[in-house]
Amino acid sequence: GGLWNYSWRTGVDEYGVPLHNSMYRYLWSNGPKECLEFADYTFEEHFGKPIPSFPPREVLADYIKGRINKADVRKWVRLSTMVKEVTYEEGSGFTIVARDMKADHEYAEKFDYVIVASGHFSTPNVPEFEGFDHFEGRVLHAHDFRDAVEFAGKDILVVGSSYSAEDIASQCYKYGVKSVVLSYRTNPMHFDWPENFKTVPLLTKVDGQTAYFKDGSSAHVDAIILCTGYKHFFPFLPDNLRLRTTNRLWSDMLHKGIFFPTNHKLMYLGMQDQFYTFNMFDAQAWYARDVVLGKIKLPSVDELDEDFMQWRAREETLKSDEDYIIFQGAYVKDLIAATDYPSFDIDGVNAAFLEWEHNKHADIMGFRDKPHRSVMTGTMAPIHHTPWLK
Repeated sequence: GGLWNYSWRTGVDEYGVPLHNSMYRYLWSNGPKECLEFADYTFEEHFGKPIPSFPPREVLADYIKGRINKADVRKWVRLSTMVKEVTYEEGSGFTIVARDMKADHEYAEKFDYVIVASGHFSTPNVPEFEGFDHFEGRVLHAHDFRDAVEFAGKDILVVGSSYSAEDIASQCYKYGVKSVVLSYRTNPMHFDWPENFKTVPLLTKVDGQTAYFKDGSSAHVDAIILCTGYKHFFPFLPDNLRLRTTNRLWSDMLHKGIFFPTNHKLMYLGMQDQFYTFNMFDAQAWYARDVVLGKIKLPSVDELDEDFMQWRAREETLKSDEDYIIFQGAYVKDLIAATDYPSFDIDGVNAAFLEWEHNKHADIMGFRDKPHRSVMTGTMAPIHHTPWLK
């Protein structure tokens, strides 16, 4: 059902399959909805009125479902179906082996194209630290975090310094954590955290309920939450069709950020590190669709390789969040210029992202209380009736 399909389950689903979902119960959008709004289906169209800029997960899930209903594509989707294997043979195309989980039935089908849109935030990257096997508390990855209330009154250690660490630490503060230690590997998060937060270098070991860090400091902790990222994981694909990349703005291997280099009939959507989300996925989907339909003819492999290297060279010059945002905005512009996806003010979205970054550094616990203006409708969002911390 996708990332926004929340489940209380952890580990495996009802069929014994590794759980895709990384949502938690009280999750709210951590970025302005105005930056991810579909160009052909606005929040105002869906809800019939303006809504605040940072909706809870149920609201975003409802918005996505509304877009699916409007396009009437649900009839083409098979749910509770697991792709087990994909193979390709020149001249006969792709063979997909899938299992209907409800019917407990496996079958094979032929396809001309394969689009991998399974995301890359579902298979956790779980490092091990000395002493974990004897830690006298709970260790979990952000993938299995479901409810901050569990950590009320406790001392927690959060390992990581990206969005999961930022948001889970904030969630735990909101729901009454006693203290938070933030441990980073390379760079700390430069926010004005509350008084019961402490930032330290990387964890080195735990002994009992004492955690030790690279700078020689230590702290008592009741629980350790690993916000250490996710892996690009495609076990259903053979080696010769599998994307191998780190989480970066310009993914390794992919032509136009979409097409597998040795077989352009295999496409990957949304495999980049992300500031842009829904509307970037749309831009990629429109481009992929038009290649499938013959509306866009891809250039030669040499030209695509050159295009790849130009984007990669530009990516390697980026130094700040502002650079990253503008880079990804330029990529979205490049894609939609070739299709009939509704044009929108990408520079305006970039500006909204930068305002959001400013608001977070001004007040990490209050940035969700700020309104943003939709570039699709021009409407300024109302302020939510209740501050996020309440």
